[in-house]
Amino acid sequence: MPETMRKEHAKLRRRPFLTPLWLTSIAGAAALIIASWFFLSASTTMVFVLRHAETSTAPGDDPELSMAGKLRAERLSAVFARATEGTALDGVVVNEWRRTQQTVQPLANALGIPVVVVSSTDPREAAHRALDDFDGSPVLIVADADAIPRIVKELSGKDVPVPLATDFGTLYVVAHPHLGRSSLVMLRLP
Repeated sequence: MPETMRKEHAKLRRRPFLTPLWLTSIAGAAALIIASWFFLSASTTMVFVLRHAETSTAPGDDPELSMAGKLRAERLSAVFARATEGTALDGVVVNEWRRTQQTVQPLANALGIPVVVVSSTDPREAAHRALDDFDGSPVLIVADADAIPRIVKELSGKDVPVPLATDFGTLYVVAHPHLGRSSLVMLRLP
């Protein structure tokens, strides 16, 4: 047999032997990539949505918190600061109004977490920032009463009523998974 034919014959015999190894390697790598993607995508973002605390009756568009509002902000801080490591809030989203920022200030100071300020003209932006900036982590959104239903609708797909003028203690908890449907729970804070 000529030398070139031997080489060709040797190549043909090796190819079928290596083909299952290549196919197995490619299938294993693909399975690893899919499993990694699924694991990373399976996280859930917990979003707490709350109305700002009571404001003073001082004239103007952007009043400060009243004494009752400052006490409520301190209680809110105490409630969320009790969370254990790994379950504590990772951030807060508020709008540009002083009342929302003052409501979360004691909490942000106690936990040392960032406060993201968004525009009050588009409440849905608060929902998107909470999901994008704190993906898979617990986050609190504090907004005005008229923005609460739109934020909750954006996060959960469910309708909630606008809080009453005297309602400062309703907390909406939205579990927003990457895979599956969001769930909504409504709680009353003291």
